[in-house]
Amino acid sequence: MKNPYLSVQALTKYVKRKFDADPHLRQVYVKGELSNVNHHTSGHLYFTLKDNRSQIRSVMFRMNASQLKFIPKSGMNVLITGDVTVYEASGQYQLYAKDMQPDGIGALYLAFAQLKEKLEKEGLFKEQWKQPLPLFPKNIGIITAQTGAAIQDIYSTISRRYPLANMILLPATVQGEHAAPSIVRAIEQANFYADFDVLIVGRGGGSIEDLWAFNEESVARAIFSSKIPIISAVGHETDTTIADFVSDKRAPTPTAAAELAVPAREDLMERVLDRKRSLYRSFSYQVKHEQKRLLTLQQSYPLQYPERLYRPFIEKHLQLEERLQRSAETLTNRDEVSLNHLMTRLQHYSPVNAVNTYKRELALFTKRLHTTTQHELTKHEKHFSSTVRILSSLNPLHVIERGYSIVYQNEQVQKSVNDLEVGSTIQVQMQDGQAEAVIQSVNQEGKLHDE
Repeated sequence: MKNPYLSVQALTKYVKRKFDADPHLRQVYVKGELSNVNHHTSGHLYFTLKDNRSQIRSVMFRMNASQLKFIPKSGMNVLITGDVTVYEASGQYQLYAKDMQPDGIGALYLAFAQLKEKLEKEGLFKEQWKQPLPLFPKNIGIITAQTGAAIQDIYSTISRRYPLANMILLPATVQGEHAAPSIVRAIEQANFYADFDVLIVGRGGGSIEDLWAFNEESVARAIFSSKIPIISAVGHETDTTIADFVSDKRAPTPTAAAELAVPAREDLMERVLDRKRSLYRSFSYQVKHEQKRLLTLQQSYPLQYPERLYRPFIEKHLQLEERLQRSAETLTNRDEVSLNHLMTRLQHYSPVNAVNTYKRELALFTKRLHTTTQHELTKHEKHFSSTVRILSSLNPLHVIERGYSIVYQNEQVQKSVNDLEVGSTIQVQMQDGQAEAVIQSVNQEGKLHDE
């Protein structure tokens, strides 16, 4: 009988083929609540889709997950399109999501709210980071599409209001999937050359899909990092994008952005005329005031009789000159007396006298030192000669010269026959050399006998 039992793998494969063959499971539409959402480092999205009675393990691969406009989080209610099959490794059936939309709210609006909340927490919208716009810009960079109403409105408005400004277009794609990278490149290019005083970044109005490039995180961070002040001009007055919150100044329309970027020629002319009138009034007042001061000074007593003004100073100068002369004479006389007194003392303590005295003393001491040295030298010579004679008389070599010898054994001087043994070898030191001998007999107390 054939074995009816299947392996677990075979059974799982069979069930999987049944799932894959069911046309109703190839394209399913499911709604539910996200749970245990895991954004894996590989880019895949793992989660559980549940309602109040059931749940199903689900996965969305990186290719599809990267297309989402919002960030899925646990607790969201979503609408999912995908297919259902069995995951063989665990034997569980899974939902493979291909598309995901928020349930009850648009995906783009949710993505906008999420990014706005994220950047606001990071502080990118704070007023402290906003750069002031220049009052009189020379070079204005315009980042928008080459064609369209926006660039024409900006050109015409700036040319009319402030023709001194130099406008430079940095063309960028402002709609579609390539729009965000194009806008970022244009902002970075403007900052690289750093020749611009202000940038206008924007486009005309449209749907949220048309304006979505200005809601991208990369564009927001590029605007925040710009060293050049940026005016956002996106859409109509009712449209608000992330770029509007990050920019240094937000304009509701491209035309309004141009008006913010430059002053009006008429306003400048009016300000110049006001300054001119104010300067004329100030100058007239100053002239009249100085004329009045001049008249007052001309009528003053010192200017009418100037000699009386400096007469007391002349008298005081003469008095001081006389006092100075008397003081100089007094000081000179006192210094002459002091100098004479010092000359007398100097003669008494003249160094020449002291030198002569020291010379005489030096000659006397030199003579005494010579005499003492000769005496000591003679005394030491006599003592040395006596010592030499004594050492010479005690020198054992002189004794040997008179016919005596010195006996050594083992390099030690032998003084007694009691230290010698018959048959031992000795060394005999004589006047003209050394000899070795063997002891054959020892004579104690003048007697010879064999040992």
